[in-house]
Amino acid sequence: MSGTPPTYVRTPRPPDAARRPLARRPYAYAWAAALLLCLCAAPVRAISPQDHPALARFIDDMAARHGFARAELERLFAAVERRPQIVAAMERPREALPWHEYRRGFVTEERARLGVRFWRENSETLARAERLYGVPPEFIVAILGVETRYGAHTGSHKVLEALTTLMLDYPRRAEFFRRELEEFLLLSRELGLDPLAVKGSYAGALGIPQFIPSSYREYAVDFDRDGRRDLFASRADAIGSVAHFLRRHGWAAGQPVIERVRVAATPAAPTGFKTVRTLREWMDEGVAPPQPPEPAAGERIAALIALEGESETLYHLGYNNFYVITRYNRSQNYAMAVYELARLIRRYEADP
Repeated sequence: MSGTPPTYVRTPRPPDAARRPLARRPYAYAWAAALLLCLCAAPVRAISPQDHPALARFIDDMAARHGFARAELERLFAAVERRPQIVAAMERPREALPWHEYRRGFVTEERARLGVRFWRENSETLARAERLYGVPPEFIVAILGVETRYGAHTGSHKVLEALTTLMLDYPRRAEFFRRELEEFLLLSRELGLDPLAVKGSYAGALGIPQFIPSSYREYAVDFDRDGRRDLFASRADAIGSVAHFLRRHGWAAGQPVIERVRVAATPAAPTGFKTVRTLREWMDEGVAPPQPPEPAAGERIAALIALEGESETLYHLGYNNFYVITRYNRSQNYAMAVYELARLIRRYEADP
């Protein structure tokens, strides 16, 4: 997923979201052979566990808890290079740009037209995902558009190198990336992947929807029913998995996402999802929605979202479904780009 990976809140899955354990499938056993093949290449610059106590502890833990051969893991990491540019990229995420600059990179007519084409080429799959998970097609399509331009750009960094570098050289989130490195090696074994060959984002996100490894293992679904959860090549699995992720994080079908509001003065309450109020309470504090809400809507929970426009601060009320999008990527810029691109895609799809 784009930018700094989010911390996920697990919620109960719907009855229809069951998945089969990957490790029991026959192709999982191909992982060992793939690992041996990948170890044949000589490393450009070896990483030795003796020089990196955190890596030595990680290898010991993977051997003890998950049955990996310690010698094989040592040879695997000897083929890994630490990449300082990965850490540099983490320190300057695109999501830190002002909203009006960030928006220009994603909410474009070209990306919307490509989204309409993707929608039409996968209309039956998107309709099935909406029936099963309650997520409208335009939001699924918009997420794939923002993440990878509908699968065209899935990342050029070796995921194993990215996650190892961040575990060793990015102390602020070292524990998070240690867990993702663990999940990546488990995922590689389950899917029979060569862990040195898999490429993704600088933060270790994978495939068409850019799931981090833990999300791949937890939320990916076999939506094309071919016996494999393949987010690298299967559009259907990518579509179903995005919808499943949003549903598991609380997407509510038919509910609003976000709306522009006027404020009487600089808000006294902090903006963002650390502070939530009912719509009625926000109105009592001088926040005015575009139209008077229905009485029942007054109890709807919302956060005040402030985005940096070209000449002024733009205020919105973000509802539960907007919060759900931020579980995919914690950036409010990201969630707003998904929302606006989704609206543009819906408009173009309805009126080509």
